Amino acid sequence: MERVSVKLRAAMERKNVAPDKIDKIIHSITSFALYGFPESHAISFAILAYASAYLKVHRAPEFYASLLNNQPMGFYTPATIVKDAQRHGVKIKPVCVAKSDFRCTVIDDNTFRLGFCVVNGFRQEHAEELVRQRLATASPSGGGQFDSLDDFKRRVSLSKDELRTLAELGALNCFADHRRAAMWKVEETLHDDLVGTLRCNASPARTVRSAQRADPTSPLVPMTMPERVRADYETMNLTAGPHPMKLLRERLPDIWRAIDLSKAKHGATVQIAGNVICRQRPGTAKGFVFVSLEDETGVSNAIVDPDLFEQYRLLITEEDFLLIEGEVQNSDNVVLIKTREIRSLAHDELVGSESHDFR
Repeated sequence: MERVSVKLRAAMERKNVAPDKIDKIIHSITSFALYGFPESHAISFAILAYASAYLKVHRAPEFYASLLNNQPMGFYTPATIVKDAQRHGVKIKPVCVAKSDFRCTVIDDNTFRLGFCVVNGFRQEHAEELVRQRLATASPSGGGQFDSLDDFKRRVSLSKDELRTLAELGALNCFADHRRAAMWKVEETLHDDLVGTLRCNASPARTVRSAQRADPTSPLVPMTMPERVRADYETMNLTAGPHPMKLLRERLPDIWRAIDLSKAKHGATVQIAGNVICRQRPGTAKGFVFVSLEDETGVSNAIVDPDLFEQYRLLITEEDFLLIEGEVQNSDNVVLIKTREIRSLAHDELVGSESHDFR
């Protein structure tokens, strides 16, 4: 760059460019060279950005379903991708053993269904066998849609953990009135299998008594909405239901929603809160940390200075949900909150996605 700058300066002097303008041009070029992309790299990113933006606007279900089908990838977690889709008007159908494929599938121009690929611990070969059995032509030996949980279990060999997970996330609701009823039926089925293996060693009277104790009706009450959201995150690390912050919004009247921050006055003091989806500490930021919080309306961003970060290091790096108070930095509706105080937003109903940290 020094050799180029000398050559450039000499050429501009020959063209009678003013000395102050020469210094400004040289400084700008030298500064850019410290971080500028090669042209080919920049063009590649531009093409990806353009194509992604086009698909998101014109083929949104395909765009979001494809992102979920190709995880792990990209900057945002599947939970954040799902919530962004919903905020842009896309409808998301839940995982269902009667309707889902292994991958997420597009239903219409505004809807897609979650696939078994989003279920924690569910093996791909088991999902593919499930779909094959469901799509097979009905015959005396079996095929077609599943008639009951017993029929499903007979035709698709799943582990106990896989059955329990499917029941907990609601994928077996086609066989039951609600998730806990499905969980009850799964445990009954597993218990009946155990009885069957022991039947040859049991007396006839004991076998009859075991059968008489089997109750086809679940005594369990349905899950509440917070319980369903928690179950979703525990089994899929995402939810097609409400964002966890939505469940608490009525109790947080003074907390600004992400969608409303563009209306906040520059310099005003506000409070924001949400699920931490990203913590960044770029090497060029002189120790400043950027924290992104997601609520039911979008993502808000806060900046933490080095001293404050050291003071709250454990809190910032360990807590999944944070409440941040700070000063609004609003530049052309791009809003940052300059953090003054930070604390945990602890609550039993809160469970969220993992974050991308310090990238």
